Amino acid sequence: MIKRLYDWTLAMADHPRAIWVLALVAFVESSVFPIPPDVLMIPMILAAPHRAWKIAGVALLASVAGGVLGYAIGAFAYETIGQPILAAMGKADAMEAFNTRFNDFGFWAVLAAGVTPFPYKVITIMSGWTAMPFATFMATSVLARGLRFFIVAALLYKYGAPVREFIEKRLGLMFTLFLICFFGGFYALKFL
Repeated sequence: MIKRLYDWTLAMADHPRAIWVLALVAFVESSVFPIPPDVLMIPMILAAPHRAWKIAGVALLASVAGGVLGYAIGAFAYETIGQPILAAMGKADAMEAFNTRFNDFGFWAVLAAGVTPFPYKVITIMSGWTAMPFATFMATSVLARGLRFFIVAALLYKYGAPVREFIEKRLGLMFTLFLICFFGGFYALKFL
């Protein structure tokens, strides 16, 4: 089923209304859809490099709007379903401790999920579930998704098709390694 969704998403890059399909995919990917918007963005930008910034902007706006939906799902599903179940199991205190720890690192969790291959939808839902401050969630989502989509757009605009394989296979790894080095640097400075 995932393969069919992937193939359908990729085929939509040639559709006359591809920009609207991209907006839809970016929106639903932030909360429920398994295929990332990059699958559409890459062929769209390669076909029309002069539209790279518009394509990245549409992906950014739709993805952040979808993140708001994910946040709402986490906030409302937890309150109405998750919390009573956990309370009945005697786990409400454990979840309170998890919420505090998640929110202590919330900015970094949203940033990491927004730029790495880790599913952004998981963090959007967890952010609502743990009641992360909405302003923090929004600011970090805009930063993270903006970095991801505009770096992809910039690479494709500058280098074209030759950079496609790097983006598809290694850019997520590069973002992940950067964050590991970034956090490692702060951790090392803590002991100096």
